[in-house]
Amino acid sequence: MPNFKLSDDVFRAATQKFQTPFHLYDEQGIIDTIKKLKKAFAPAPFKEYFAVKALPNPAILKIVKEHGCGVDCASFSELMLAEACGFTGHDIMFSANTVPDEEFAYANKLNAIINLDDISHIEPLNQNGGIPETICMRFNPGGIFMDQNDIMGSPGQSKYGMTREQLTEALTKLKKLGAEKFGLHAFLASNTRDSRYYPELAALLIKTGIKLMEETGVQLDFINLSGGIGIPYHPSEKIADINKIGEGVNFEYKRELINRGIKGVKIFSELGRYLTGPHGWLVTKAIRHKDIHKQYIGVDASACDLMRPAMYGAYHHISVVGKGDAPHTEVYDVVGSLCENNDKFAIDRKLPKIDSGDIIVIHDTGAHSRAMGYNYNGKMRCGEVLYTKEGDFKLIRRRETPKDYFATLDISDDCAIRKLTE
Repeated sequence: MPNFKLSDDVFRAATQKFQTPFHLYDEQGIIDTIKKLKKAFAPAPFKEYFAVKALPNPAILKIVKEHGCGVDCASFSELMLAEACGFTGHDIMFSANTVPDEEFAYANKLNAIINLDDISHIEPLNQNGGIPETICMRFNPGGIFMDQNDIMGSPGQSKYGMTREQLTEALTKLKKLGAEKFGLHAFLASNTRDSRYYPELAALLIKTGIKLMEETGVQLDFINLSGGIGIPYHPSEKIADINKIGEGVNFEYKRELINRGIKGVKIFSELGRYLTGPHGWLVTKAIRHKDIHKQYIGVDASACDLMRPAMYGAYHHISVVGKGDAPHTEVYDVVGSLCENNDKFAIDRKLPKIDSGDIIVIHDTGAHSRAMGYNYNGKMRCGEVLYTKEGDFKLIRRRETPKDYFATLDISDDCAIRKLTE
């Protein structure tokens, strides 16, 4: 089920302090999920690298840092954000593709673990800070990733990673350039709640890593399972069994490494959605009701604040504050105000009767939501609010203003713009 742990009173209180729309995040929920993850993967040497792209906010990054996580970065700005939040050295994983030279140089300056997406990236990295002692490579086995008869991913259609043959060639080159230890990384499925995915991936990476170690003499230091563990967006979906997932990974770890006498190999993950997704909500208000061929509820949020439904047709559960027990007698499209017909949070959704001013809560927006925001139609992206573990509210990102929108424009009559935005 969607996360209903916050009461309607919390959403009411938040809307009294902050103008809608805004994303609300539950600090205690995030902390509890981190603790469950770490416990599930013990006793293997495990570290989580939170995927910054999921929720790039300093307040959130400081929470994950406080509870022992590193960060996974994929751009210059994300590296800057990590450094500003106090992450250093091997607490930073830099996993990017089509990397500009300056990003390699910056990652090297921070002594981050660099995860090479392609064999052609070796020389640019070498020319921009050199090859570090510990390096990571991204693996794409191609084809279909399956467990017996079930498809869990289609890496053959993915732009990420190197082929098996390229891994050997790349590691041989990297060794000559100074690499002494390596990690192996793969991302083969997205938003899966199948408890077999991580254990199967762990087995693949461990076996491949051992072969590479035998072929090149370079020491296997870690395997990185990346992200992929999903959350139940729809009420009919079950939550991922993180304990079963952890048990499966630990089983493969013991069978393929410990029983062979190979010690010290670490296990990493780069989860974003799993850690913060269920602990975020887009809080908006109903402002218009349109009744033509269908019934439409217009809200003050738009796809600029949450684009997953428009981009993927993704389902996000919707509830109406104060009407949790009311019968779902109406069928609505819940829409924003963009000049795009896909600006819809729900289509033909059964909901209680909605009145103007009702607080609408869109669930599971704690990852890949505000981070994917944009400014189409000149819309200002909404703010972010943290519901603290002490039960207070903290504004952790203000809403954008027209002044922000015009800041990057070069207009000769800037005085007129200044007057409009003041």
